[in-house]
Order: sequence, then C-alpha cells, then structure tokens
Amino acid sequence: MSEKKQDKPRTFVKETPGSYWIEERFEIIGGVRYDFLSSPKISHQIVVTELNASIRETCHSQGITIVGPMDVHLDEENIVQPDLIFIRHENLHIIRDGFVKGAPDLLIEILSPSTGSKDKVVKKTLYERFGVKEYWIVDPLYATVDQFVLTDGAYTLAATYDDQGTITSPLLPCLSIDLNRLFREALRFEEKPSG
Repeated sequence: MSEKKQDKPRTFVKETPGSYWIEERFEIIGGVRYDFLSSPKISHQIVVTELNASIRETCHSQGITIVGPMDVHLDEENIVQPDLIFIRHENLHIIRDGFVKGAPDLLIEILSPSTGSKDKVVKKTLYERFGVKEYWIVDPLYATVDQFVLTDGAYTLAATYDDQGTITSPLLPCLSIDLNRLFREALRFEEKPSG
C-alpha cells in the first residue's frame, strides 16, 4: 500500500527590480532619509571594482581605499554611503569604532539612474561644505569622470575626462588611471538611451 505524497502549497514571487533586496540601505542628508531603491547595475560594480584596483595599485603607500557600502558620518544629520572612499595615512584618525567619522580625502560616486541628480547636486554641495578635498562623479553610461577639487572652501571643476583620458590628481600625485581600461568592460553592459 502506498501513500499519496501531499505537496505543500507553493508561493510564487514575481521578480521586481529591488524587491528582493534584504538589507535596508539609506543615507541621511540634512536630516532627510534617502533610500536606495535597487541594487547597482553590473556596469556600476565593474567601474567600482576597477577604480578600487587602480587606486590601490598606484597609491597603496599613500592611504587606504574603502569600497561602499560604508557609512561616512560627516555629522549626526549627514551620513552618506559613497561608492569609493580614499583616506590618506595622515588622516586615518577619522576611522573610529570601525566607521568613518569625518571627511575623507577623496570620495567617488558612480552615477546610476536613481542617484544621478543627488550625486551631482546634493552630495557635491554636502561634500564641499564638509571639506572633502576631492570629489569624482563617474558616469559609466557616457564613460566620463568629472573631477572636483576643493580650493578655498569651494569646488572647482578641475577636469572632465572621457574614456580616452588618463585621470591624475593634485591630491594624489601617485595616481594615474587609464580611463579606456577603466570603462572598457563596463561599456559592454551599458545601453545608451535612444533619441
């Protein structure tokens, strides 16, 4: 005599971008909470990985790189999660209790559709106000890097690089990144909007 196997009812979940993100991620800027709506695209992650490797390779003797997510506590009303952080050795004292508590020397944001305007305007103003010495806005879709340098308390656009350039830094003379190499893999996965 055999028993009929009882199947448990199944629950089906339709995949929606961002709906399966388990860890809640957000930033606080000016006391306002900004949620991350989805995980980054592959092109974003490729660029972060390549930038991290390039900076570590050329400037490891000058400081440390930290890949996000990592909270940067600028003050109690401003806690951000940049994509890449560089802190020179002489400023490592801002790392306390396992967190970054103060303005790093270099912050890098990789643009994505959901964070682009915040990175270009809100965070640029914030980083300038807190004295981040250098800020890069990297656009994997158009293969560009805007490099802002703090001069007399205000950011100036030091350079805009395209995928044929080599990025250098007044803050880090050790730095030299071939942007063609940086963007080559990422561009394979980017589709530019039509029109």
